[in-house]
Amino acid sequence: MVSAALAVFALSWLMAAAPAAARSREAGHLQAHAAPGPSRNEPAIATVPLPQPRPQAAPPRVRAGAGATDSAGAGGKAAAAKGEPGAARQAQEKAGNEAGTDAKSDVKSDANAGPRALQVPQPSACRLALTEEIAVAPSIPPIKGPGACGGDDLVRLEAVVLPDKRRVAVTPAAIMRCPMASAIASWVRSDVVPLLQSLGSPPAVLDNFDAYECRGRNRVSGAQLSEHGRANAIDVRGFKLADGRMIELTDRTQPRELREAVLHSVCTRFTTALGPASDWYHEDHIHLDLAERRSNYRICQWDVLDPLPQIAPLMPAVRPDGAPPRETAEGAEEGKVGKPARGAAAGEATPAEPQRAAPSEPGSADAAAADAEEAETATPPPAPQPAPAKAGKRRHRSRS
Repeated sequence: MVSAALAVFALSWLMAAAPAAARSREAGHLQAHAAPGPSRNEPAIATVPLPQPRPQAAPPRVRAGAGATDSAGAGGKAAAAKGEPGAARQAQEKAGNEAGTDAKSDVKSDANAGPRALQVPQPSACRLALTEEIAVAPSIPPIKGPGACGGDDLVRLEAVVLPDKRRVAVTPAAIMRCPMASAIASWVRSDVVPLLQSLGSPPAVLDNFDAYECRGRNRVSGAQLSEHGRANAIDVRGFKLADGRMIELTDRTQPRELREAVLHSVCTRFTTALGPASDWYHEDHIHLDLAERRSNYRICQWDVLDPLPQIAPLMPAVRPDGAPPRETAEGAEEGKVGKPARGAAAGEATPAEPQRAAPSEPGSADAAAADAEEAETATPPPAPQPAPAKAGKRRHRSRS
């Protein structure tokens, strides 16, 4: 049994040793034909290829770390030439780290520059059309808040340029949206200047009473947001001419034809025009805006009032000749003559008056005296009637 076990062990060992020997022979054959490699004492870094040297005709590098990178690369090459592989590796790693830092900084700067470039809005069609030949209106940043106040595409209207290059200054400068500024400039250039030519002097200043202001309508607390809060309205008091005269649009002493012509022009160009008689808040200026409403609904409320009388009458006017005669105290007394007494009108009996005897001869004096005594005794004076008794008053106790 022991011999059989030994025989099996020997057979298995021989079968395993044959492939191992074949592999060892193949490895020896390959080593014999391979090129001789470096010895174990030489470092493996020496076999790593270094970057090509920078040509002398190359342009200078723009990046901030270019000098350090070049110097590091030159130092690494020099170290490799001197046979210092460790120094060459350090120089190469330093150059790679600096290059990576430069790349990260470039990527970060590009990422930051992208959002800033997107935040710059493109000019609108209104902004492109509102050139310096029409108005002096520089653009300003958008206003956001508080609340719903503010807007986009805002300008600061400083002056309106007329076709003959003269300017009508807006005092003070009005902050508003570009479409509103364009409408004001067109109104002044096309309507106001021709209307004021009849006064003998061109306009020089537009008196701006109010423009952008974050508030409710008529400055009432809790009221709906005004178009002034949306930078879409302006209040105009009037125009100052070149000769110094002030033309207020709500002044009753100004020519009525001029004020009516201005009324028709503003109601045609703007969606809202408020003036005197619209409410108590627009008695001394004109409100203009471009509010958008359904079906293009417009509001034009401005009464052109007539001038007041120069001197108020202190006394009533003279009575006309055709008026009926007035009743006087003398006429009233004359009218009472011939009217029955109050008692006779009521049908009551009145006591008969004693008849006086007519004057007679001296011999009949005694007879006249006797007749007078008889009349007095016949009609005695009426007795005074007693006053009616007053009803007794009942006393009540107070319950308060």
